[in-house]
Amino acid sequence: MVTAFEGLPGGIAVSHLCVYDWPAADGVSGGTPHMHLTCSEAYVVTGGRGSVQTLTTSGYEVTPLVPGTVARFTPGTVHRLVSEDELRITVLMQNSGLPEAGDAVLTLPPEYLADPRMYAAATAVPADAPEAERERAARARRDLALEGYRVLREAPEGLADFHRAAAALVRPRLAEWRERWRKGAAAAAAATGEQLDRLEQGDLSHLADAVVRSEQPSEHGRFGMCGRLDVYKGV
Repeated sequence: MVTAFEGLPGGIAVSHLCVYDWPAADGVSGGTPHMHLTCSEAYVVTGGRGSVQTLTTSGYEVTPLVPGTVARFTPGTVHRLVSEDELRITVLMQNSGLPEAGDAVLTLPPEYLADPRMYAAATAVPADAPEAERERAARARRDLALEGYRVLREAPEGLADFHRAAAALVRPRLAEWRERWRKGAAAAAAATGEQLDRLEQGDLSHLADAVVRSEQPSEHGRFGMCGRLDVYKGV
């Protein structure tokens, strides 16, 4: 029997994001451009003002972000968040938060993408280091990713090479990702299917098992790819 799924509805996850106000070499303040390979995301804008720059095989776009905007995109979308005035976002993520747990490849220059050890060293933010050191590391990886991003903006035909390099980087983790999907989104869908079967049969027993849960952020101000994150452990 399929047991009730205990995560957020549909196996999604949520975090709160305050987008970096660090100016980059192009004079724009914001986060680190990157791409997800198997997860969609949605941005629910809760404060401030800014935009998200996106690059796909269909071209380059800029989507304005103001309070109330919900912007969403699918895997394969290179995206860069830009803050113009203290942009704050609630991020909704597929697959139980997989975008913040591995499904993200930064647009580093090709030599880093071709060497997993170089990539790991260039993208790491030491969790136990003093805050100033963590900020330097997060800012350095952002600026390095912008170098590769600018090349892709100028020559979007290079996206196919970036896709291949990104897929090669994440391949060793696919079994782990599949297990997260199986226990999350797949389990949530299966639970709904079982509940529909029960209702058709007149079996209401699952309604007696209703529960209410709440969570507070387990961590505040983590240095994420796009900004400072408040994250939830249980959801």
